[in-house]
Amino acid sequence: MPPRLRDVVALPDLGLTVFAGASALDHSVRWVAVSELEDPGPFLEGGELVLTTGMRLPTQAADCSAYVARLVAADAAALGLGVGLSHAEVPAALVAAAEAQGLPLVRVPEQTPFIAVTKAISRLLAAEEYDEAARGFTAQRELIRSALTADDGGPAAVVTRLAKHVGGFALVLDPAGSVVHASPASAVARATELAGEVARLRPKGLLASAVVSGADEYVVLQPLGVRGRARGFLAVGAPRPLSANDQAVVNLAVSLLSLALARSEGRTASERGVRAAAVRLLLDGHAQSLPLDQLGWTSLRARPVRVVVVRAADADPAALAAAEERLVEVLPGSAVAAGLLPDDPAVVLAVAPAAALDAAGAGGLAAPDDDLVRAAGVGDAADVDDPASLGRSLARARRALAAGADGLRRYDDLGGGLEALLDPAAADAWAAALLAPLDEPGERADLAATLHAWLGRHGQVDAAAADLGVHRHTVRHRLRRAEALLDRSLDDPGVRAELWLALTRTPT
Repeated sequence: MPPRLRDVVALPDLGLTVFAGASALDHSVRWVAVSELEDPGPFLEGGELVLTTGMRLPTQAADCSAYVARLVAADAAALGLGVGLSHAEVPAALVAAAEAQGLPLVRVPEQTPFIAVTKAISRLLAAEEYDEAARGFTAQRELIRSALTADDGGPAAVVTRLAKHVGGFALVLDPAGSVVHASPASAVARATELAGEVARLRPKGLLASAVVSGADEYVVLQPLGVRGRARGFLAVGAPRPLSANDQAVVNLAVSLLSLALARSEGRTASERGVRAAAVRLLLDGHAQSLPLDQLGWTSLRARPVRVVVVRAADADPAALAAAEERLVEVLPGSAVAAGLLPDDPAVVLAVAPAAALDAAGAGGLAAPDDDLVRAAGVGDAADVDDPASLGRSLARARRALAAGADGLRRYDDLGGGLEALLDPAAADAWAAALLAPLDEPGERADLAATLHAWLGRHGQVDAAAADLGVHRHTVRHRLRRAEALLDRSLDDPGVRAELWLALTRTPT
């Protein structure tokens, strides 16, 4: 911070003497202004030591009081009167006015040029800037050392160092605003106060930050992440606005914490790959050969289970990873994976114990205003050792997902409908026979997935193409190919209804 007035007065080479306002010597001096004007206020920014020879200084007490009042209003740090030219000594009326209004008044001896005062304060300011920069560089080295010496990227150590540097607190929050790391520990309570700002910034990704200023505190909130959506937030609170060097330290902390998150996500990406392969094996009827205990899926042995499909906010890998982690968290013991439904890349699938679903409730899985999971569908009861029942539960979970808008829909709540009147085995055999031509040997395009996406989008080619991640002309070509193989017109609403029923009964 800038030098105090008492530091300037203490410089022996200047020979300055305090005549008034001794109780305000802790005022910061940000620069020196030399002025002989009766009202220098319009030319001041605040914090200046105003030097004058008193050429136009008033002599009457009332006028001296008005002159001092104008300096106080301009937030001058002090008034320095150079004696020996216009005034042999400091006028008593000026001393009285300065003392009454709390403005420090300093006598500058004749042998001290004003330029000497300016140079001295300039040196003090330069030294302070150097010291502040040195402190900033030291803090940055300590942050980097903390990150490099910890296996997890040192987020806890980075947060502790950062809070110490700014003389306040630091918090790492997850995307929902919950505390991941805090320094000091008492700062955990601040997360509640910042919840509104976190909710406001979350949809903006990595492109926005916020500053929350109070009477005696300055809090900056910045998103964490390398690309895409915000993977968390860093909140830093200090008793004063952050200097440029302090902000550089905070920016480095943001980078280090974001890299730590990226490293963590890299490890979980491998875990997600293993998990996806295991879920596929589970759906294919290999539950008995899977190490359920090692996978953390022991509770799947408790019957029944249900298949759950949720639609993430979008098909971006970061959004899918966030949706996966949400399901892992709210459905403990469940088999969870994304990328298993090629016709709907934004869907995450879970095989969940019925007890875990009941405990999670509707709000835990999906809500209309949820920015991670937009919608969820829950299938009917199934046996983890029976791939046919798992496939049926998956098809019905997808039907439940397609039947509603945002939020949670359960197949059991759909009122039965036509499927309730069908014999499951006969209906599955009919569906397989109807769709069999689409699996003609040598047919490389996934025609069934294309039909499912197109019908699910009410015949909108562009929307289906976006879901599949292909060009709209590719979708049109596949639809014409499907028509030829099925020997049925897709313009016929009855054909569309039959195909939709068949596709929802066929595991993808």
